[in-house]
Amino acid sequence: MSRKEDFIKQINDGYLSKGESIILGGAMLDGEALADAPIKVPLKTLNRHGLIAGATGTGKTKTIQVLSEQLSSFGIPVLMMDIKGDFSGIAKEGEEKPFITERHAKINIPYKTASFPVELMSLSEQSGVRLRSTVSEFGPVLFSRILDLNDTQAGVVSVIFKYCDDNKMPLLDLKDIKKVINYITEEGKAEIEESYGKISTSTTGTILRKIIELEQQGADLFFGEMSFDINDLMRFDENGKGYVNIIRLTDIQDKPKLFSTFMLSLLAEIYQQMPEKGDSDQPELVIFIDEAHLIFKEASKTLLEQIETIVKLIRSKGIGVYFITQNPMDVPSGVLAQLGLKIQHALRAFTANDRQAIKQTADNYPSSDFYKTDELLTSLGIGEALVTALNEKGIPTPLAATMMRAPTSRMDVLTESEIQEINAKSKLVRKYSELIDRESAYEMLNKKIAVVEQEAAKQEEVKAAEKEEKQSGDTTGAVTKSVIKVLTSATFIRGAFGVLSKLLRK
Repeated sequence: MSRKEDFIKQINDGYLSKGESIILGGAMLDGEALADAPIKVPLKTLNRHGLIAGATGTGKTKTIQVLSEQLSSFGIPVLMMDIKGDFSGIAKEGEEKPFITERHAKINIPYKTASFPVELMSLSEQSGVRLRSTVSEFGPVLFSRILDLNDTQAGVVSVIFKYCDDNKMPLLDLKDIKKVINYITEEGKAEIEESYGKISTSTTGTILRKIIELEQQGADLFFGEMSFDINDLMRFDENGKGYVNIIRLTDIQDKPKLFSTFMLSLLAEIYQQMPEKGDSDQPELVIFIDEAHLIFKEASKTLLEQIETIVKLIRSKGIGVYFITQNPMDVPSGVLAQLGLKIQHALRAFTANDRQAIKQTADNYPSSDFYKTDELLTSLGIGEALVTALNEKGIPTPLAATMMRAPTSRMDVLTESEIQEINAKSKLVRKYSELIDRESAYEMLNKKIAVVEQEAAKQEEVKAAEKEEKQSGDTTGAVTKSVIKVLTSATFIRGAFGVLSKLLRK
């Protein structure tokens, strides 16, 4: 058996799939694409998470598009966090071009253009389905981790949530929790100390500053009502295609805390609400997180631990999470170890540090008798990648240099008019467009303070009246006493003069 035949057998045996699978492309050997060595990933392993990495311009976005198209075709909804804003073209049919036809002929995969159902979503004021969550839904533990609080500060946050629960005061947005913090350190200090113990003003001051820092990154737009229902991600069109939900994040690239806050809250919400699925034939939802380094860049140790824990647990709910980044070293090792599918596009070596990073990257992939992995990483062309996945038994597949298939949808962004057209037809845009500001902790405490102030004012008025009355009574009594004294004195004098006059007449 020749080297080529040996390689093809290894690929076909390693990537054999009896059930439904997506096809990424065709395997390559010595720079040649092979027509009889397709790279397949079983649907049932796509909840085992994954990594798509590579330098700018090497084809990562098109790979995500290919994956999303096939998932949607199998009736699997997709959630795409689109930082660069170059993914929206999946809503429109692509255009067959000679270079695409030629590529697909090499890997023996038919090519037919198609479009896919899309919802455009936003965390900010961009048009689309508005995504929100309440502070109460975060809970004290997650909210404390987002703020990177120490144990003492987190304990105070727990007291705040408990106080609001006990007094039936909803914490909906950031102004609610800021108001509660101000209240327990000022007007309500005695009330809190009596029921929950003393709270240091320096601790509440630190918490307040960290909330303001989060607010300055635009979190005030995210926290509030109405909250997004994660079941609205699990939708299908009339043809049975899963919706591709695109969160437009082009305006929060410089707000990593807001991005990580949203991502963590979303994963936590999905984990809490979704039922256990075990080993199902296909995932319920696949999430793509573009520019993943933005999440990990400024994340605290506790936040990273929380992300790692959720990534470990959420696959049992039938959810696959895929991180997209330029360098796999951007992803913490604890998270990287959870990723079953790895698609590595080309890396560029300009410095000694780059070369070292490439060697480390190569060590994360299975060894191969057919490739020098570290050398191949720098010589891959656009639309080519190193792939390793999990087969149906959960065993890692052989490493395969792959010529990736092309997207069947538009490989460009939507125009502004096309975006408006999609939003105009969307039921979810209408559902979540209304901003609800019902009575919550902020309004309730303002009323409580107003009542206390009114009572205090009335008491002051009563005290002033009593004082005035007392002063008035004291003045009247003094005058009376003076008159009596004067009259008594006059009577005495007249009596004395009378006695004296009688004595003189005698």
